Amino acid sequence: MYIPPHFDEPRTEVLHALIADNPLGMLVTNGKSGLDANHIPFELHAGEGAQGVLHAHVARANPVWQDVANSDEVMVVFRAGDAYISPNWYPSKHELHRQVPTWNYRVVHAYGRVTIRDDERYVRGLVARLTRTHEAAQPRPWKMTDSESEFIDTLLKAIVGVEIEITRLVGKFKLSQNKEVRDIRGAGDALNAQGETPIGDAMLAFADVKSAKEGGAG
Repeated sequence: MYIPPHFDEPRTEVLHALIADNPLGMLVTNGKSGLDANHIPFELHAGEGAQGVLHAHVARANPVWQDVANSDEVMVVFRAGDAYISPNWYPSKHELHRQVPTWNYRVVHAYGRVTIRDDERYVRGLVARLTRTHEAAQPRPWKMTDSESEFIDTLLKAIVGVEIEITRLVGKFKLSQNKEVRDIRGAGDALNAQGETPIGDAMLAFADVKSAKEGGAG
């Protein structure tokens, strides 16, 4: 991934936070059948390994778990919103007419070594944790015990665990950091006005940081 210096986000804790807040990742593999991509929710254990470990599961019918071998290198892509940026949102455009459209986004590429976990205990624990995490906001959270144990047992036999020890994290946060503070704020406010708050809020937060570094200019 091409990353100009002003869009580089190297802080591990920031990249971990993006993954935790946006757990649906695109698992990219290059196995016996060639390139493949699968979109699955991951659980990040930030304290495991050198840079964290990702845990997930796939359907047993999905050939990906047999297409790769343990210790193969894979990549998982996590995204935290994206938005088109109109040059009309930059105040400087109306003065100098030297702005063009662009597209802003935040992404993390997690590289790692995969281990296939065809293990009922592993997948049961993973599904239980994922359920607790993502049901927590519901008025009456669903639990695995809400269904008959035989039904759950049958479903668990139909999935296979996937564990990825992260070896490298790469983050690209493209938030118009190379623009003037007033232009970043103008675009961030415009995005929020049309409901594109994930990128709009991130741009406004960066504008505050940049303004403070520049002594409050913009």
